[in-house]
Amino acid sequence: MPTIFKRFLVAFLILFSIYACKKEKYVLTKVEANILAIDSTLESKPEITKVIAPYKEKMIKEINTVISYTPKNLTRYDGQLESSLGNLIADLSYQVANPIFQKQKGKDIDFAMFNYGGIRASINKGNVTNKHAFELMPFENLYVVVKLSGEKMEALIQYLIDGNTAHPLSKHVNLTLSKNSYSLLINGEKFNKNKTYFVLTTDYLQSGGDKMNFFKNPLQRISLEYKMRDGIVDYFKSVDTLKSKLDGRFKKQ
Repeated sequence: MPTIFKRFLVAFLILFSIYACKKEKYVLTKVEANILAIDSTLESKPEITKVIAPYKEKMIKEINTVISYTPKNLTRYDGQLESSLGNLIADLSYQVANPIFQKQKGKDIDFAMFNYGGIRASINKGNVTNKHAFELMPFENLYVVVKLSGEKMEALIQYLIDGNTAHPLSKHVNLTLSKNSYSLLINGEKFNKNKTYFVLTTDYLQSGGDKMNFFKNPLQRISLEYKMRDGIVDYFKSVDTLKSKLDGRFKKQ
């Protein structure tokens, strides 16, 4: 092979390699979108329907499984500063969460507090199913315990006073409002601003949800890695009958 041709071939291969390895730069010039309506006009595919049928049947059966019973309607609307459903949610949350906290920290939670708007449904008199639990708590909120200073506790109390709303509080709290002041007992003892308190709530509220900013930046934050909805289901399954009443835990004189 002539030397000149060899040099030409080598040069050609080098240039080809450089060109082949060069990264192309792409520039977005246009975006197109189509709207696909998902409605009754779409036909289902028999082969897909056949595959999902057993799973659908199992899901429907599970969601409608009876797990408890309530002898009366439970709602968030039957009281001024407390409600039958709010009291139940707060009390059962404390009951299922405190053993976990005890195991982790060797201490008790002082009380539980959640938000009025977090109760998303009522439970009518009769059988209680898994569906009720999902309707009550459709979110993936986790239980967390926060250690609050006396200053943070005073902000929590002021939030309750200003809100004038039936936020769920566990039975460990007894808050009475008078014209110009208030009295607060926690586990039967007068509130002491020089103490710290462990409060059970959710990760959503702890991050400042529903303007509960007093839960942010606590002295300590302990996640129980336990979904509130799971706690509700577990409690419902553990009792034959749900019991709750208005007991004056948060009231005006």
